[in-house]
Amino acid sequence: MSELSKLTIAEARDAMRAGDVTSVEITEACVSAIEGADALGAFVHKTPEIALEQAKAADARIKSGDAPAMCGIPLGIKDLFCTKGVASQAASNILEGFKPEYESTITQNLWDAGAVMLGKLNMDEFAMGSSNETSAYGNAVNPWKRAGDDAELTPGGSSGGSASAVAGDLCLAATGTDTGGSIRQPAAFTGITGLKPTYGRCSRWGVVAFASSLDQAGPMTKTVRDAAIMLQSMAGHDAKDSTSADLPLPDFEAALTGDIRGKKIGIPKEYRMDGMPEEIEKLWQEGTEMLRSAGAEIVDISLPHTKYALPAYYVIAPAEASSNLARYDGVRYGHRAKLAEGDGIEQMYQKTRAEGFGHEVKRRVMIGTYVLSAGFYDAYYNRARRVRALIKKDFDDVFAAGVDSILTPATPSAAFGLGEMADADPVQMYLNDVFTVTVNLAGLPGIAVPTGVNAHGLPLGLQLIGRPWQEDELLNAAYALESAAGFVSKPAKWW
Repeated sequence: MSELSKLTIAEARDAMRAGDVTSVEITEACVSAIEGADALGAFVHKTPEIALEQAKAADARIKSGDAPAMCGIPLGIKDLFCTKGVASQAASNILEGFKPEYESTITQNLWDAGAVMLGKLNMDEFAMGSSNETSAYGNAVNPWKRAGDDAELTPGGSSGGSASAVAGDLCLAATGTDTGGSIRQPAAFTGITGLKPTYGRCSRWGVVAFASSLDQAGPMTKTVRDAAIMLQSMAGHDAKDSTSADLPLPDFEAALTGDIRGKKIGIPKEYRMDGMPEEIEKLWQEGTEMLRSAGAEIVDISLPHTKYALPAYYVIAPAEASSNLARYDGVRYGHRAKLAEGDGIEQMYQKTRAEGFGHEVKRRVMIGTYVLSAGFYDAYYNRARRVRALIKKDFDDVFAAGVDSILTPATPSAAFGLGEMADADPVQMYLNDVFTVTVNLAGLPGIAVPTGVNAHGLPLGLQLIGRPWQEDELLNAAYALESAAGFVSKPAKWW
């Protein structure tokens, strides 16, 4: 029975259609896997009753012959997505007790397609972090361990719970969000596939905002095919989100031919960072050769403004965060501090935010407020916006020259130990996003695919960056890479 939670979306879909297994059976297998996996800290609000009810409805729908591909598939939902009547805290104490009266557009799309909700997943508080160590619920833990070492490792962040749950076979797939790499970096750290779609492809309505011009939701799955199937249900125009694109959706799964003959894959010289570990350099070389062998044309490209991406991102993202997080004040919902006699509204704001927000969130809100302040707005925020435009132009120029997709490392290292960076300069942690933030600044689609393991047996991933709105082409290139890499390693169960 427990084996059923190890199925991919495609395998489960086909088995349910063939009558070999029911959604209820797969859901029960996942519920039992979740019950025995508290050591991973992945699921923070479990909803087994909702899951079984949805699974029964899905089975009836499959029997009637009217079932989309995601019907009956048990999923984990990142705690950033509002789910009606189910705690949605963004892993923050300031939203303690908050149960929305509405459903986010993406989760509604998934439920309309017949998917099943197993519960809510751990994450960095308000999606601010690269290691899932800033959560009000405590750390999420990577199911992988270094060979011969018992140290607990980070599953990456901010979608660390999603990555851990999918890699540990607690669910068949999960939703994630990506503001600067928060889908792709944890996917690379846990040996799964993570897709960040083009900005505007998936609705942001009902997703707790971090940085509105950068946030984008996407699927975190066991395979590239699963990412294509899940994106089909998640994506689409939403009138409630003014940044949502009203464009036709290609058939993402049908695009997976694996034929990339004649496609141009760009290798950016600026991503060869000083001090990049040899194993990452080797992986990148091997990935390049795999794509070349599959018939792609490999071309060297330049993205000259790459070195300014991280500083620009860490001005723009905190600025938008400080604006978005101003709504958490203890007045209408969530946590409210106990007040002393004589305290007024200002004291209530101050005490509530001091108690409710964690250290990293406070740091970013202060940075954001600083760069938006009158004396520094032009020097920091406007300059960062101009740099962002230059970064986008770099990509536009490369794509205009005929490049179809770009291959880069996904992360500068394999997963590191929880607490290993606790005393480091915060910039050391921010450097985890060095290969991923450019994609968010330019609004492009990007996907992380597991392609190898390091000397300690930990998974490593490569990233493919695609043209805007061409997730179908990007997924096909990723499918070719996945097929060539043949990555099948799984973590040994210790939890």
